[in-house]
Amino acid sequence: MISERMKNLHPYVPGEQPKDRVYIKLNANENPYPPAPEVIKATGAFVKKNPMKLALYPDPDSLSLRASIADMLNKTGGVLCRASVSGKKCEPAQEDKIPFVVTPDMIYAGNGSDEVLSFVFYAFFDSANRLVLPEFTYSFYPVYAGFYNIPTDVIPLNADWTLDTAEMLSRAKANGSGIIFANPNAPTGRGLTRDEVRAMIKSADSDKVFVVDEAYCDFGGESCIPLLSEFRNLVIVRTFSKSLCSAGMRLGYIVANPELVNTVTTVKNSLNHFPVDAVAQAAGKAACENPWYYAECARKVACERDDFIRFLSENGWNVIPSQTNFVFAQKPGMGGEEVYQRIKQEGILVRHFSTKGIEDYVRITIGTKKQMNELKRVIGRLQSV
Repeated sequence: MISERMKNLHPYVPGEQPKDRVYIKLNANENPYPPAPEVIKATGAFVKKNPMKLALYPDPDSLSLRASIADMLNKTGGVLCRASVSGKKCEPAQEDKIPFVVTPDMIYAGNGSDEVLSFVFYAFFDSANRLVLPEFTYSFYPVYAGFYNIPTDVIPLNADWTLDTAEMLSRAKANGSGIIFANPNAPTGRGLTRDEVRAMIKSADSDKVFVVDEAYCDFGGESCIPLLSEFRNLVIVRTFSKSLCSAGMRLGYIVANPELVNTVTTVKNSLNHFPVDAVAQAAGKAACENPWYYAECARKVACERDDFIRFLSENGWNVIPSQTNFVFAQKPGMGGEEVYQRIKQEGILVRHFSTKGIEDYVRITIGTKKQMNELKRVIGRLQSV
């Protein structure tokens, strides 16, 4: 009764969403802070003042939202935690300044970066070439590859958990394929510099699309947006879910040259002409108009992350350096499943992956100072075992 391709699907498994009790939730890389007050105000006002907007189809091209996203990127450089904040104004750090103006026609907006990634996979990868991706990375990549019948060539990470860029390039050339990876990577937290990515793209096949997923870049990575002036085959995927405190709203976008944006738009229009709902467009626009608030949130998360890494290291844990809003760590002498269960018993959720090679690690999302202090207390109990 079902298709053969349905039998071969291997769905993505999200972080645990508890229903039986209230936990401190540090397992899904959500932001511990709410959206900016202006977003709440704008969303309520939109519904109250424009009730008929909910009865009508939204702008299918999200024109106003895309203009706001472009403006936000120009003001922050794509790395919120380093942006300079003065009152309600933002300036990008010197190293993050974009050497051109990001324009709305360089933006495509969709229902979360997962939908955007789906369209990217459909638009730029196909079944004739084995797509190159890292062994340990965002686990939705192989899901979409399977969904669209795209074979993959999975490249092991280096011993220090960095991407093996030389091998990725070698395999891509041999396969005649594109490349996709998260930068910084998940679940490891490590990132490539912009110069390292530039060197990769220069060595890659210019006729194939090179996709960099910057879901976590705002917490300390180096955005590759400045490289768009050099490479027309570069596609950058970003999300509102992490640094813009909006995982529940479902907004994601790509930054690329207009030709590739139009290609993804064609895919969208062949599936759902109205992807981003009217309320989400209003909320997303308001978020982009208040980058100073999100820069402060990202800075607090990054500072708390660095403090937590020091804590774990001082207590004998193995911790991979992180440029994200999470850490990937291992307690010697205790398996990852046991660590996860012991912490969960204390009312805190972290993420454990049973995948061979990372099964001894747990991924811990950075929460508020209060939440992290409670986690430190729980970890202190683990140390005494």
